[in-house]
Amino acid sequence: MSEMIRVTLPDGSAREVARGTTPAQIAADIGPGLAKAALAAKVDGEVRDILRPLEADTNLALITSRDEAEALELVRHDYAHILAEAVQALWPGTQITFGPATDDGFYYDVKAPESRDPFSMDDLPAIEERMREIIRADKPLRREVWSRDALIAKWEKDGEVFKAEWAKELPEGEELSVYWSGDDWLDMCRGPHLASTGKVDPQAFKLMRVAGAYWRGDQRNAQLTRIYGTGWLNKKQLDAHLHRLEEAAKRDHRKLGREMDLFHLQEEAHGSVFWHPHGYIVWRELEAYMRRAIDGAGYKEVKTPQVMDARQWEASGHWGKYRENMFVIPDEVPNIEDEGPLVSDAAEWMALKPMNCPAHVLIFRQGIKSYRDLPLRIYENGCCHRNEPHGALHGLMRVRQFTQDDAHIFCREDQIVEEVQAFCKLADRIYRDMGFDGYAIKLALRPDKRFGSDEMWDQAEAELRDAVVRAGLATEDYGWEELPGEGAFYAPKLEWHLTDAIGRTWQVGTIQSDRVLPDRLDASYVGEDGERHRPVMLHRAIFGSYERFIGILIEHFAGRFPTWLAPVQAVVATIVSDADDYAKDAAARLEAAGIRVETDLRNEKINYKVREHSLAKVPYLLVVGKREADEGTVAIRTLGQEGQRIMPLAEAIAMLKGEATPPDLREP
Repeated sequence: MSEMIRVTLPDGSAREVARGTTPAQIAADIGPGLAKAALAAKVDGEVRDILRPLEADTNLALITSRDEAEALELVRHDYAHILAEAVQALWPGTQITFGPATDDGFYYDVKAPESRDPFSMDDLPAIEERMREIIRADKPLRREVWSRDALIAKWEKDGEVFKAEWAKELPEGEELSVYWSGDDWLDMCRGPHLASTGKVDPQAFKLMRVAGAYWRGDQRNAQLTRIYGTGWLNKKQLDAHLHRLEEAAKRDHRKLGREMDLFHLQEEAHGSVFWHPHGYIVWRELEAYMRRAIDGAGYKEVKTPQVMDARQWEASGHWGKYRENMFVIPDEVPNIEDEGPLVSDAAEWMALKPMNCPAHVLIFRQGIKSYRDLPLRIYENGCCHRNEPHGALHGLMRVRQFTQDDAHIFCREDQIVEEVQAFCKLADRIYRDMGFDGYAIKLALRPDKRFGSDEMWDQAEAELRDAVVRAGLATEDYGWEELPGEGAFYAPKLEWHLTDAIGRTWQVGTIQSDRVLPDRLDASYVGEDGERHRPVMLHRAIFGSYERFIGILIEHFAGRFPTWLAPVQAVVATIVSDADDYAKDAAARLEAAGIRVETDLRNEKINYKVREHSLAKVPYLLVVGKREADEGTVAIRTLGQEGQRIMPLAEAIAMLKGEATPPDLREP
């Protein structure tokens, strides 16, 4: 075997190095700057430790902090291990389980020693300080490969029952990697890790909270404590993240929903929303906007049943794959005096619909369809129900009852690209009207487990890709990205990811190209050749659901809706009671102009009124006193701005009428 191997770098250059050379040594040969910056290596596409020797010809790329996504995952993985080491150092006898990196940090599940209570928030400062000591010690992180039996013996000797249990379930004879932190702490891990604990920034992490967890997620198993942290490449990133969290707390739609009297949730209707008058105004404005949009785009609105026979869900495939998330009811209420089971035959079951697709196919199947009838665009503000676990429910963002702005386009093969292109343009216009200038479009490609042939998937993916290119949206400006393996089991899909005012992303709209459901539910049309053909079914939504989209809007605008969406667009408030009649007249004229207006004639100081209506997020406060009444003017205070403007009432009405007009109805 040759003692030299060939290492090819990203720029195409190659180096002959001795077998066993590490990526760190190659980085040092290239230059001291790279040697200092390199965090890990990508060997033939696999991320590895920078100190792991190279044993064969390879393509090598060095990972630095500029490779942010990969670098963050590495440092967060290290923070998790440092957390576990710190906890065991402070409280010997603590058992460790596993601790992965997350989207914004890391966590580790641990079991406190019998001698103390489970870990709490009070323990976090001490753990953070010990973590910083471990980081400053710059302990080398050294990889070793152990036999399965040796590792099991090690864990059993140390009393690590969870680690031992996991190791026993791995295949016999398998060699397992472990990592030493210095010479005194060991964990079982696939890696990779940085070269030493000192490679992470001691000021770029913070422990956030603790929560209960069960070993392996099973409530029948031992209860553990999950310690969460957030970790970043530097303190600047950490500070920015903590600022985002602070902003997110201020913008929490549940908090603002209460303060603005928009909606509430309560146990009597788990996962369903009680919309108050102000909140339902927002809903109705969005619904009216969407109806105008879909009417202009050639959709036909329908309404389908809430409850459908289980046999329909069996035919569609949802009964087998989605039944646990469906609310199921008997087809006929039994006599309570009858003995025996309520129902035994699946044919006797009904279910609340979790989605609208099968019902829209049934509408399509009514009557014979010709190729001339296509495309047929069927739209529904469809109320759906999904049996989400209680623990997964979250305000408006995840509910059990929701209404989708749902549509299905039944089209011929030759119409797919044109229809998807038109949808892309429609979605672009709507998101911009809603105040989202920044969004990304992603193409989710075939998963490993899927229906249909490779040829079908090749065609469907190419059609979606081509449509986005033709719409001019497959660019960096639109965050174009392809996501291998993330499509639905029956179809690839385009996803729209909105970026809100504080930089968070929300996946909302989607369009999916489906050739499976029309076949399963026997949808067909008569082609130009006189033969029956299957239509392609494009599943599409823009808001996703009204509930979640309103929640996103509340947080995006921090409750300060644009005037056209605000439940109350203006309040006329008096300084003195002598202006009451003028205030009432002004409000009547505003209302006649189509502006949602209220009056505040209370005997309170004007500063109190200003503060109260500002907290209620009213866009405009029109203050009137005796002088304004005599001159026919108003003093306008704009939400979020200092000072006021004096203008004639007629001019104020014209200004407010312009802002209160929905964006799609404004003059170009």
